[in-house]
Amino acid sequence: MPKKHNYDNAPQLLRDFIIYLQLVKNRSELTVLNYYTDLRSFLRFYKIKLGRASSDPDEFSKIDIIDITEAEIKAVDLMLVQEFLIFEKTEKSNEHKARYRKAVALRQFFKFLTNNKGLFEVNPMTNLELPSPKPALPKYLTLEQSLEMLTNIDTPDQKRDYCIVVFFLNCGMRLSELVGINISDIRATHDANGNELYSLKVLGKGSKERIVYLNNACVNAYMDYIDPSITDEETRQKNGNRPLNAKEDALFLSRRGTRISNRRVQQIVEQCFKSCGLDNMGLSVHKLRHTAATLMYQNGVDVRVLKDVLGHENLNTTQIYTHVSNAQMQSAMQNNPLSNVTNKKKKEQ
Repeated sequence: MPKKHNYDNAPQLLRDFIIYLQLVKNRSELTVLNYYTDLRSFLRFYKIKLGRASSDPDEFSKIDIIDITEAEIKAVDLMLVQEFLIFEKTEKSNEHKARYRKAVALRQFFKFLTNNKGLFEVNPMTNLELPSPKPALPKYLTLEQSLEMLTNIDTPDQKRDYCIVVFFLNCGMRLSELVGINISDIRATHDANGNELYSLKVLGKGSKERIVYLNNACVNAYMDYIDPSITDEETRQKNGNRPLNAKEDALFLSRRGTRISNRRVQQIVEQCFKSCGLDNMGLSVHKLRHTAATLMYQNGVDVRVLKDVLGHENLNTTQIYTHVSNAQMQSAMQNNPLSNVTNKKKKEQ
């Protein structure tokens, strides 16, 4: 689960904003941390501009912001924020996406200070504009590469790690969602014909719950991992089965019997990439989510259904997978061996 961060070294107004994000907006811990990190960078820059901190680049990360006063925050204007974004580009080498995120954080912070704290009559960041970053087409595995990956999972905890990868590739989960799965989140029911169905309750961004139905591959991997027929704990550990006497409700456990960490799952996936020769493609755990989404869309899943499967709040976020398909069609046309044929008998004009 995401580690709780201590925000005590922030000025009071920023701490108030953090509490607002956590309690009112119900943002995830990672989202809150990203907001804090971006706003901390701005306040460090502001202290340099105020002449209250060193401009030495090596000292930037050491600048304390807790003594930023309410009066100083009230003195912030649009020009200062624009100057900060230029600083992030030229001095910090921030790409467009990172600067866009910082601009969003500043807009939201000053909106809160205006509407919730009454610090401004008019939000000074109302006219802060930054073109939306062009969405890059996500990297993903082809069907053949996905199958190759699944057939080359040879780790010390093979059954657990196989189940992890199967869940990623079939359900399109985020890393935090997979790590957060509990045994009690998986339920077996029956349809009208008496067929057994398995569903999984997933806790997504902003603590929003959604139900994901497990297909045969997921059910088989899950049953193989928890297999109650193997009663010898030594054998279970050797095979990578889940311990029968586990004290935690977490589905995926470490060797110590505790919930597996985000970093450990990343290491497992990285090892699986390496085993099948995919470690030089710039892939990551999140690319397995892209793979699941892309393969589902390519095989006829409606984009609106895909939105609910992935837990996207807006359909626009899911639309990127339609662009992936379009890009593939364009590539297929260009790769046609007849794509460069010209009319040899065309009359000269």
